[in-house]
Amino acid sequence: MTYVVSPPAMPGVPVAGGGTFPVRRIYCVGRNYVEHAIEMGHTGREPPFFFLKPADSILPVAEGEVGEMAYPSLTKSLHHEVELVVAIGQGGRDIPVDQAMAHVWGYAVGLDMTRRDLQNEMKKQGRPWDIGKGFDQAAPIGALKPAAQCQVGADTRIALRVNGEPRQGSVICKLIWSLPEVISHLSAAWELQPGDLIYSGTPEGVAAVQAGDLLEAEVDGLPRLAVRIV
Repeated sequence: MTYVVSPPAMPGVPVAGGGTFPVRRIYCVGRNYVEHAIEMGHTGREPPFFFLKPADSILPVAEGEVGEMAYPSLTKSLHHEVELVVAIGQGGRDIPVDQAMAHVWGYAVGLDMTRRDLQNEMKKQGRPWDIGKGFDQAAPIGALKPAAQCQVGADTRIALRVNGEPRQGSVICKLIWSLPEVISHLSAAWELQPGDLIYSGTPEGVAAVQAGDLLEAEVDGLPRLAVRIV
């Protein structure tokens, strides 16, 4: 195949211990922790909904390093949302819930960064809010760890500190829709493929950050993600 312009590089996430995971698509689950749904003005176990970020919006940060995220344009309200990220290694469509976890290659810690003021304005106008979610560097992510090498269960802790102060914290069992349910629902709408990432939702405590802030995101058993806003 002859391209008329040079094709872009394949986005990838470093793997703990070596190697790179190629990124095909980034799916995100909206309002998937009860307390976060409440702080955003919603309640109950509503049907799951999804949005996508461009694959090249990832900001991969190798284990032990501190990534740098440029404060994005057009916003005065950049919010953090810490999330457990699921990497798909085996694709499929209409995946049953009881078979969903067999499709998981590994896990990482991610940040769903959001231009909240732009997102809210688009919501008020009934317009798509891609501008609030899908900007450059909007999806920082730490090193992936193969599923066989880690234990992600109901009591797994997820947390975020900003400049050393706790901002977000919860456990995976507080997901409204569990990881197997999320994978099953997603595969009914899109055929999942190896290389897909799923940002599974954020707990309560989302808030704004400023240039100079250091964000430290953790999920028990996974490489830590550290990002400084510059």
